[in-house]
Amino acid sequence: MSTHCNVALVLVDASLELVPKEIAKHPSVEETAKRRRKRPLTILLDKSLHYHAMKRLPNQEKRGRPDIVHLCMLEILESPLCTKGYVQPYVHTIGGQVIKVRPDVRLPKNYNRFVGLMEQLLVFGKVPPKGETLLEVIGKGLDRVIEDFKPSIRILLSERGVHKPPLELADEILREKSKVMMMIGAFPHGEFSHEVQNAADKVISLCGSVLEGFIAVSAIMRALEFKLGLYNHHLSDMGNV
Repeated sequence: MSTHCNVALVLVDASLELVPKEIAKHPSVEETAKRRRKRPLTILLDKSLHYHAMKRLPNQEKRGRPDIVHLCMLEILESPLCTKGYVQPYVHTIGGQVIKVRPDVRLPKNYNRFVGLMEQLLVFGKVPPKGETLLEVIGKGLDRVIEDFKPSIRILLSERGVHKPPLELADEILREKSKVMMMIGAFPHGEFSHEVQNAADKVISLCGSVLEGFIAVSAIMRALEFKLGLYNHHLSDMGNV
């Protein structure tokens, strides 16, 4: 089997957005902004802080959970698969924005620092605003990912897909002679958007039931790392552990 692995891992419909105009003047939003010395439209929507304000929003069950995106991004970026250059991460937000993430970026593990970083990214379009780019909003819509990465096949992980255990899926990915785009949901509840569903060539279920986004990310990445022998190589470098 080829050891070539070139995967775009896309967090789709990700629950990451700035406070929308419709609720910018709600007391809970204004209180958060005042406490953080920011303008309401420049802070992240967060259900734990803005629950009552969000009742006015459409599709609110999928929104206001940047913590899910944080967990998924840490799982991707801290992995041997990513640090060794096998993965190109992207985030496709619930509002359709597409963020390209440099694979060697070190994301803050502290959630509050992550929030500040994402706010800077969504306000200015890239991080840092000047200098060498680590994260960048490259446009809107999954077509931007497809145009940028040029995958040969697009796979969506969903409990409604054809059952295929992680190791079998890893084998299938590694057999591909060109690029694979893997889409994983990063939202708390609800259905994938029509955009995401229409972008998939295949829909795969890893275990036949709903998985948290970071668990699905972890499962497929560990499977690929195992098949590529990355842990064996890592251990041989370290000696007996």
